[in-house]
Amino acid sequence: MRKYSVIIPVYNRPIEIDELLDSLTKQTYTNFEVLIIEDGSINKCDEVVKKYENELDLHYFFKENSGQGFSRNFGFEKAKGNYFIVFDSDCIIPEHYLQTVENYLIEHQLDAFGGPDMAHKSFSNVQKAISYSMTSFFTTGGIRGKKKSIGTFHPRSFNMGISKAVFDKTKGYKITRMGEDIEFSIRILENGFKVGLIEDAYVYHKRRTNFMQFYKQLHFFGRARINISRFYKSELKLVHTFPAIFTIGIVVYLFSYLIHPQFFLVGSALLAVFITLIFFDATIKNKNIVVGLLSVAASFIQLVAYGVGFISERVKKLFTGK
Repeated sequence: MRKYSVIIPVYNRPIEIDELLDSLTKQTYTNFEVLIIEDGSINKCDEVVKKYENELDLHYFFKENSGQGFSRNFGFEKAKGNYFIVFDSDCIIPEHYLQTVENYLIEHQLDAFGGPDMAHKSFSNVQKAISYSMTSFFTTGGIRGKKKSIGTFHPRSFNMGISKAVFDKTKGYKITRMGEDIEFSIRILENGFKVGLIEDAYVYHKRRTNFMQFYKQLHFFGRARINISRFYKSELKLVHTFPAIFTIGIVVYLFSYLIHPQFFLVGSALLAVFITLIFFDATIKNKNIVVGLLSVAASFIQLVAYGVGFISERVKKLFTGK
């Protein structure tokens, strides 16, 4: 019976930590500890943590700000379990999560794993739309958190587990931001560890609560993909350029009316088909027409924000080498 160490870095998010810790009190598998790593927050969550001291094996640490990757390393060093699980602070954990992981690891030896993310019924319509855009066939190919993926599966730090042996060998995160989880996953694989996806070990990932925050996050993700190529050039694949191509296509479409109105009409027809497919797919999956409409906006924001971040970081790297 494994002891798990759940490690959660947090920065100015006490409300989210409250929801996450509440969900952990409901776990059916109880052999685990929780480490909250406060990464130099101004709006601290120490008072929230105290609420759960009698319900969880809970440890709170405050440290100077160093970013999420190095804060997770701090947690790894303090952890007493033999298997470490990392969550983002904006996640809610289903009550079966740890039991699902334990059952899977009994039958399948994995040194590291990742799991999918989903939208919780309590999420706002905007959050459900954002969740749709991050998992839809029309935006990500529908492969996020699925067995059918492009290339090798790389766990992501919003929902990721590693054995203590993995940390001892790799020493954890090498960079603290800008694609730190992908870089870490690549090194885990390079060191010969067995990595896999546990499909039923999903979390409810709140992500961002409005479209402006979502744009900033995806812009950062686009930049991070270029940053990863600094370490592993082979990890920059054609599929990662699709949002950039989409973004350039939108710009060309907007100017096409001045160049040739017929091109504008063709582009309008293609966009109409794309919008219609997203709207009906999101509406049916969420059983909510408002979420369907918001999902169209979220999908465009995701693709354009990622594309702009990708292009800007690529140009910066080409001209400055940085």
